[in-house]
Amino acid sequence: MDVIVHLAWLLLGLGLLSVGADWLVRGASEVAVRAGVAPLVVGLTVVAFGTSAPELIVSLKANLDPDTGADIAVGNVIGSNICNIALVLGVAALIRPFRVSSQVVKRELPILLLVTAVFIAVLRDHEIRQWEGALMAAGIVVYVWASIRIARRAPDDPASQELPEEALAVASDHSLRGFVVSGLWIVAGLAGLLVGADRLVESGVVLARLAGVPELVIGLTLVAIGTSLPELATTIAATRKGQADLIAGNLIGSNLFNILAVMGITAAVKTISVAALSAVDLAVMAVVTVLLVPFLAKGMRLNRIEGGLLVAGYLAYCVWLVKPEWFGVSG
Repeated sequence: MDVIVHLAWLLLGLGLLSVGADWLVRGASEVAVRAGVAPLVVGLTVVAFGTSAPELIVSLKANLDPDTGADIAVGNVIGSNICNIALVLGVAALIRPFRVSSQVVKRELPILLLVTAVFIAVLRDHEIRQWEGALMAAGIVVYVWASIRIARRAPDDPASQELPEEALAVASDHSLRGFVVSGLWIVAGLAGLLVGADRLVESGVVLARLAGVPELVIGLTLVAIGTSLPELATTIAATRKGQADLIAGNLIGSNLFNILAVMGITAAVKTISVAALSAVDLAVMAVVTVLLVPFLAKGMRLNRIEGGLLVAGYLAYCVWLVKPEWFGVSG
């Protein structure tokens, strides 16, 4: 009975995270547009931080909770980055092959490679100290500032494109009622994120202990997939509508925020110490990130074969995490 109850709470937590992130982005975007903030700034700040909010709340909750420690916090970010590339991008390509902008390959991807390498180097001693976290958090501020300046100088930059019509439809509404309604969406979104993160972490830890599964594995798989649900849902919807030109850029941006903002802020609040981290997990994150170079550089396109390889690789990785003995590795 305990298992069923905690499983129900866990599923509720996943749902609240997904819905909460959507409400937060919707409300914050509407407030920004009504206030006359440029769509570019909204996209690079409100939307980017909003889609990373589930990872941030879950990681902060896990790292500050003395009963859970940082295994779920770190596993959440590493797992989410792997999931965003291998599962989300892979599924998008399987549904409909898509092209990517040259900016993604020439600018965003190299930055992600560099940030990933720095992240792995910082984790060599299984710790991210507060000063290291502060530097990482400062890095995302510099990244956003630089992206805004570059995009303003280049109107044709994909990042300069406007928000979806549904977000721009409210731009002419400057009434107090409109701001109040948007504010309520923000409050509801934050509440959903906070409650969802609490239920997800608490129930996930209990289920992991009952099943004898390490908490790091829960963070790398279940929690990571759960916090990546907003990206997955958005990507699938965009792909079906044929609006997949910015999918790769958005997911790469999400991975940058996960490392610099989520891990940076979490570590800046409290030093992260994780003993169970495996070099294999970091290697998988590095490999799927590096694989984007040959996959995207050739023709600026991700096809179904490449998407299938990414998804198959992700599924194999998840199986390895849960059943390493199937691969000849002792658990």
